[in-house]
Amino acid sequence: MEIENPFAVLTAIVAPAVLTNACTVLALGTSNRIARVVDRTRAITTELAHLKPDEREYSTRVQMLGRQRIRGTLLLKALRILYASLGSFAASALISVIGSGLAFYGQGLAFRMAAIVGLAAGVFAVAGLVTGCVLLVRETRVALVGIQEEVDLVLQRDSSPL
Repeated sequence: MEIENPFAVLTAIVAPAVLTNACTVLALGTSNRIARVVDRTRAITTELAHLKPDEREYSTRVQMLGRQRIRGTLLLKALRILYASLGSFAASALISVIGSGLAFYGQGLAFRMAAIVGLAAGVFAVAGLVTGCVLLVRETRVALVGIQEEVDLVLQRDSSPL
């Protein structure tokens, strides 16, 4: 099998590399979001320690704590999937390099096998990237509900008579 276009190999390698970079940025951002959830969970736990269970704000804080648990779970799932995608993109790029070497040396059957495995790794990686993004969107919605709840709590506190 002869390579007619020298840029075909470059294209096969660049696409997974660019997607690997995108996946890495998403994983880094997700890790930072997990750190924010941990910080907020600690702050809510500290606030709960200073409230009595029969106070109105106590139940609100418990709800906030539950929401942080949901956020943490979604973020952890997203991070795991993004790491799997990252590895799959890297594997896809490596398999593309190996496949181009096989094609260069006329190893048609081995090239076809590498192409199938590389494509499968790439498809798995893209599916994981999309799934991770969906989980991040879900987590963002949960976070926004929590922010609105906190704003409402502050506004209620500020508008209540002394």
